Amino acid sequence: MTLQDLTGRIADLAAQKGGMGNSIKFETDEGIIHIDANGAVSNTDQGADCTIKMDVDDLNKLMNGDLNPMMAFMLGKLKISGDMSVAMKLQTLF
Repeated sequence: MTLQDLTGRIADLAAQKGGMGNSIKFETDEGIIHIDANGAVSNTDQGADCTIKMDVDDLNKLMNGDLNPMMAFMLGKLKISGDMSVAMKLQTLF
């Protein structure tokens, strides 16, 4: 799955759930996915309350439920900077 595919999928989920009140940025090997506090999704590199670094394949697995987020974090496949509590809110989105 490409960055654009994932961006579209995240945008659909964010539209269904609405904003989380915080911004999140995914930094991947193919580019950026940014979700603002109101749930708008773009590929623009902007500041965020929480930044999650992982490759596109692992992000796809995470979204499909094929990768446990805690295991990904412990194995170094997922790195978080910024507000960790914002990262925990992603469970409601995925």
